[in-house]
Amino acid sequence: MSLFEVILLAPVHAVETLSEALDALDALSVSVEDADAQTPAEQALFGEPGMPPPKEGWERSRLVSLFATEALARDAASVLAAQDFFAGCQLVAINPVPEQDWVRLTQSQFKPVEITPEFWIVPTWHQPPVQAKQVIRLDPGLAFGTGTHPTTRMCLRWIANIPGLAASPNPLGRVLDYGCGSGILAIGAAKFGAVDIDAVDIDEAAVGATRANAEANHVSLHVGLPDKAVGTYQTVLANILATPLRVLAPLLCSHVANGGNLVLAGILARQADELKNAYAPYCRLQIQDEEEGWILMTAKL
Repeated sequence: MSLFEVILLAPVHAVETLSEALDALDALSVSVEDADAQTPAEQALFGEPGMPPPKEGWERSRLVSLFATEALARDAASVLAAQDFFAGCQLVAINPVPEQDWVRLTQSQFKPVEITPEFWIVPTWHQPPVQAKQVIRLDPGLAFGTGTHPTTRMCLRWIANIPGLAASPNPLGRVLDYGCGSGILAIGAAKFGAVDIDAVDIDEAAVGATRANAEANHVSLHVGLPDKAVGTYQTVLANILATPLRVLAPLLCSHVANGGNLVLAGILARQADELKNAYAPYCRLQIQDEEEGWILMTAKL
């Protein structure tokens, strides 16, 4: 049975009300995009991660809502057109949506991610590349960290290229992954020899995701809430965002053993000095890697 989509155009002030109304009218989903995308009038909405965007939305938005039947779609369009808040909005079309294998379509968007030529993140529905000698099996889920974001890739590259890897079976020593998300950094550390790894997060969903991903990758982690992090570590990894990293400076540094490594990510290039100043009482941070406007900062304590 085909779904039906209702396509609307709306000014910025009407988008939220329309979205709520569509939800109340039994829309299965509602998506909002720039109606002027791919034209000279296209508007980019940029903001610092974790902070509100500088603008509420696009001047003209395209809303696409899905309904289970044509009757529901047409009824919803009729009800909306009769409302006062629909002034300035426009019904563009009501269309059947061709049947597709939505699972396969979603999976096709997630392909193996290269960290180094020999180290890859591979979803379970893909075969690892032939050149891959080290593989993390990871599917998209509720927690951050699939290897597609530059901050994750830079952290994993650091793990894969840590000095002493060839000479020692465990140059990472005892490892703390603070704000573990999916657990991908902790799993990466395990793949490169670490055997005593604590992975902690304030989000219970992340804790559950990390446990499941560790099991799927046949590695052993100690997973829990932040109070699980006890004592000092040779390697402390924190891929969060600049603001919480500033606040956590004394805590994270207190967990780094003498001569250990602190590895921080989730930082925009323009925030480098802020982080250096925040950590100056404890260590000397330096930029270790940079990708797509994001930086990796490290320190030896």
